[in-house]
Amino acid sequence: MIDLRSDTVTQPTPQMRAAMANAPVGDDVFGDDPSINELQQMSAEMFGFDDALFTSSGTQANLLALMSHCDRGDEYICGQQAHNYKFEGGGAAVLGSIQPQPLTNNTDGTINLSDVKTAIKPDDFHFARTRLLSLENTIGGKVLPQSYLAEAQAFTFNHGLKIHLDGARVANAAVAQNLKISDITAHFDSVSICLSKGLCAPVGSLLLGDEVFIAKAKRWRKMLGGGMRQAGILAAAAKLAITEQVDRLAEDHDNAQHLAHQLQSIDELKTDINQVQTNMVFSDFRTRTDINLLASELKQQGVLVYPSQQLRFVTHKDVSKQDIDKAVLAIKSKLTRS
Repeated sequence: MIDLRSDTVTQPTPQMRAAMANAPVGDDVFGDDPSINELQQMSAEMFGFDDALFTSSGTQANLLALMSHCDRGDEYICGQQAHNYKFEGGGAAVLGSIQPQPLTNNTDGTINLSDVKTAIKPDDFHFARTRLLSLENTIGGKVLPQSYLAEAQAFTFNHGLKIHLDGARVANAAVAQNLKISDITAHFDSVSICLSKGLCAPVGSLLLGDEVFIAKAKRWRKMLGGGMRQAGILAAAAKLAITEQVDRLAEDHDNAQHLAHQLQSIDELKTDINQVQTNMVFSDFRTRTDINLLASELKQQGVLVYPSQQLRFVTHKDVSKQDIDKAVLAIKSKLTRS
């Protein structure tokens, strides 16, 4: 299958499988897993934080961050398209009693800081207490400019807020700008980094922050059922994800550009190559199309796409240029026939 649904479908590398098979392990709830401890210490140093916590997923890492920054009845500000607002089951509200205040994302993924300022609630018991600004980088494949991150960091400091980064694909953002990941994470009080997307680890995300923040997050992780035992097997793959897979993301970005160029040859689709910054390509249908039927027919041709009124294609380690050419031919044949 040529799977263009997401980079979450990446298979672990042979080196990861070997490392997992041979990883020294212990009970992480007791703090005894050497592979987990090494991963957390190494990642904290690499990304410029005091401490780190290995979690089962990006959703869990973001929820822990929100619950560690905010108390019951507090509020966080984010974008309307933010993953931790739109796609994580309302966990902050349901489990943390934290009120989200979503604001409109600009086309480049940013949120106007003037809008954030207006949304900050007065110090009055009628209102939730605004505690946190949460940003996402990349968001919809778009890279937030470094200048904007610096402005947002200064803004939150001047307004007494904390600032969190949902960095599920922050490695893509760094590679796209020829930066180190730490150049981006330096602007935030806390960061979540997903290891199981383009970085190819089978499971897991990192949450980074200062020691007090991580201690609080560790307590919440236990309460939410996230305490793991011999999880060093997963940490072994996670270590290779952040040490061996980051630079390789440039290939995914090149393939996304190639895919966008190829899709432009399909008259039934509208694809703006100027919007392709990392490993995501979006196409709109020019005519009414039964997307579920299209996805079903493409699956029979060995191509997986996520059925949506706007097609999102995601390139990753397990999709080559040759795969892309085959997928585009299949898409073109199905749309042209219809």
